[in-house]
Amino acid sequence: MSNKKFTFIDLFAGCGGLSEGFLSSGKFEGLAHVEWELPMVNTLRKRLVTKWNHTEDEALKHVVHFDIQKSKELINGLWNDDTKILYQKTNHDSVINEGLKGIVGRQKVDFIIGGPPCQAYSIAGRAQDKNSMKDDYRNYLFESFVEVVKEFEPKAFVFENVPGMLSAEPGGIKVTERVFNAFNEIGYEISLPTRLKDRVYVADDFEVPQKRRRLIIVGIKKDSNYELNEIYKSIDAKKSINKKTVKDAIFNLPKITPLKKVSKLKGKNISHKLNETEEQVLQHEPRHSNERDVKVFKEWVEREMNKKTLNEKIEFYNKLLNKDSKHAKYRNLEWNKSSPTIVAHLYKDGLMFIHPDSEQARSITIREAGLLQSFPLDFEFVGSKGYCYKMIGNAVPPLMAKSIALGINNYFKNINL
Repeated sequence: MSNKKFTFIDLFAGCGGLSEGFLSSGKFEGLAHVEWELPMVNTLRKRLVTKWNHTEDEALKHVVHFDIQKSKELINGLWNDDTKILYQKTNHDSVINEGLKGIVGRQKVDFIIGGPPCQAYSIAGRAQDKNSMKDDYRNYLFESFVEVVKEFEPKAFVFENVPGMLSAEPGGIKVTERVFNAFNEIGYEISLPTRLKDRVYVADDFEVPQKRRRLIIVGIKKDSNYELNEIYKSIDAKKSINKKTVKDAIFNLPKITPLKKVSKLKGKNISHKLNETEEQVLQHEPRHSNERDVKVFKEWVEREMNKKTLNEKIEFYNKLLNKDSKHAKYRNLEWNKSSPTIVAHLYKDGLMFIHPDSEQARSITIREAGLLQSFPLDFEFVGSKGYCYKMIGNAVPPLMAKSIALGINNYFKNINL
């Protein structure tokens, strides 16, 4: 059997959660990774250089900074003047002139992986929008994914998203029906819309310390001898009974404790400090919390408020802060459980991610968020704190992606290709 690796293109790559998982499986080679938010692009390029043996020029070429909605320009290059002004400085010349075709060259694209932004499909996102996100352009970004699949004709693709996609109905039509029909028209088979609820996976089944649910849609060529159910069985075989907890992920990190008094460093308020005896860990710096929140964090954990009723939580909040709210705004992680879903808006929602150690009385750091998503300790996120939390929360957990990659590899390596 040949040791040649399967190739893939990663669309909507973000900071590279899917790519990291597929590459770390040792069975796949990434040909191109497409992302339009520059901090995520810079993060993925840096990772390819520091971990995956790319030169800086190779990373610049293979990680494409581009709006995937412009599918034809992405695939073929030959950008017009307006597009060049937007993207020329952040892309390799070959991408500008030849697009993905220039990167791929004569190589065969075996798989296309990725998932459009999930905000338009998430139940939480729809609840906060006056029109339930029905007018959001992101409902239709899957069409760009379809265009790339149509062009490169891979053996199969992996399309991931939030389970809320199952109930989204932009334009009064279920998005799952739109997706099914779009792929069917270009000669690819996915599970029937009524069966997709069975394709929802939980990250903690793959040794990720997090209860994150993701819809995994695998598509195959209709004229092939591949079998969808067998592919999913191969992925299912990678599930583990070894559940990881918050303690497994972040317990051994250096402790960051509150200062007796808020201080200033380079003009910024500092509420917490790494103990001087502790060794520094990459991107494990405290974020500022006001004295009120520090007090709340400490008492919330000490009183085990997670276990209280909703009314007790609201009473605690209102009494401590002298408020009259009807909502509970705090939650702490628990050492012996999986983390709740790490969210993209964590940078402004730290109150729901209080550290389990009451003595630390703070929300989690970038590094802790990354570890709870199963990013390796040496994975460096590039950008502002806000962008780092955002890219972590939007990512596919690399360990989950690795299991999916291994399951797919185990199926396809045994098929007569």
